[in-house]
Amino acid sequence: MKIIKKIKEMQKIADGVRMKGKIIGLVPTMGYFHKGHLSLMRQARRKSDLLVVSIFVNPTQFGPGEDFKSYPRDLRRDLRLAREIGVDVIFSPAVKEMYPKGFLTHVDVGEVGSILEGASRPGHFRGVATIVAKLFNAVKPHLAYFGQKDFQQSVVIKKMVEDLDMDVEIVVLPTIREKDGLATSSRNVYLTKKERKIAPVLYKSLKLAEKLIKEGERDSREIIRSMEELIEKEKLIKLEYIAITDPGTLKEIRRVKREVNVSLAAKIGRARLIDNITIKI
Repeated sequence: MKIIKKIKEMQKIADGVRMKGKIIGLVPTMGYFHKGHLSLMRQARRKSDLLVVSIFVNPTQFGPGEDFKSYPRDLRRDLRLAREIGVDVIFSPAVKEMYPKGFLTHVDVGEVGSILEGASRPGHFRGVATIVAKLFNAVKPHLAYFGQKDFQQSVVIKKMVEDLDMDVEIVVLPTIREKDGLATSSRNVYLTKKERKIAPVLYKSLKLAEKLIKEGERDSREIIRSMEELIEKEKLIKLEYIAITDPGTLKEIRRVKREVNVSLAAKIGRARLIDNITIKI
């Protein structure tokens, strides 16, 4: 397994692989691998001649007061796990390599990046879209793999790829969960034992929404009210938002008539957690 830190070196390797007609797969990460990351890597390994995993904690997607400096990092552990799966290349550039002095250009993803997570974290998706575009230019993947846990992120990236005619296929794979339903996340490490015990109520509320819709409830406000009542029983949880949206546009839906995505964000102690499910009628 090679560890590459320079963009030009990564591009040279990618060019050589593409010239041979072989497939490059990319799994973009911020490191501190969990079961969700490893699942993406295993799926990508099956379809890729060259499997690249990027590790880069991207400063431009963190807002003021967020956890950029304290975000969990353990490169030695990440490298061991990547080797076990059979990753070919770890692309782990420094911040100065990705954002050199004088860097000015950013990707603005418009309305789809300014709602939901974008409203709670202004500028977040501008940073996400910019770094993903740079990773695509460095690694030149045919396939790029993302998890559904970050559903809005996948919608934003698909829109960017479509609008900017990028030659890459976006593959979104199901959320990996713990046995009690909590979505795997690097930020779960922030939870105390008490907080970890109550955190699965977020997924329970999503499953409640699914149950209500399957039983015929169509009023989004009533569904959200029921979810809020369940979550608010746990006093340590500070709910930020719940939204029922169109999975393609992320526009909020008042009456459920077709497939919808139900998403939420909440703070539990130091951890800010997000989750979602897509519900078919």
